[in-house]
Amino acid sequence: MEVTLAEAQQRLPELLAAAETGEGVAILGPSGRVFCLTAVRPRPPVTGVPKAGSCQGIFVVPKDFKAPLDGLREYVE
Repeated sequence: MEVTLAEAQQRLPELLAAAETGEGVAILGPSGRVFCLTAVRPRPPVTGVPKAGSCQGIFVVPKDFKAPLDGLREYVE
């Protein structure tokens, strides 16, 4: 669906309903630029703040984690 800016101002509730169902809505601005109206799903609520150490036991950091990589050893030494 393509409408002018003046039409969009008059039919905004209808255009919002159309965008919510997934229909593409293009609004032609006065400068000739086209603006697309799309519905965005709301973000799920944040359920809490992660605590330090909450991933303990899920993965293991290798003992040689800070050791230089073999390919870079000559640059480090």
